[in-house]
Amino acid sequence: MDRTLTCSDCRSEFTFTASEQDFYAQKGFTEPRRCPSCRAAKKAARDGGSSYGGGSSYGGSSYGSGRSSYSSGPREMFSATCSSCGREARVPFNPTSGKPVYCSDCFRSR
Repeated sequence: MDRTLTCSDCRSEFTFTASEQDFYAQKGFTEPRRCPSCRAAKKAARDGGSSYGGGSSYGGSSYGSGRSSYSSGPREMFSATCSSCGREARVPFNPTSGKPVYCSDCFRSR
């Protein structure tokens, strides 16, 4: 049986369908606190505006099923000093102090 829930962000009501409830139960998820629009906005903000699921839907809602291609656009790169040779290294993560970072040449040779 479908249930009507209230979004914790925008306070609008949305339908949590029986098929969505089954899916959530099978995956061990808790029921959604946000409506599909607010979930998508939150995910886009977290992922830097990327879209996962290609606009596909599951059970009539607007969140992605995870079965289509993922395209996040250009990856943000960070500068660091290679822990081995001392040259500048460009890495796809924000380096934290105390952990070694290697340039691509030194990384390949390890």
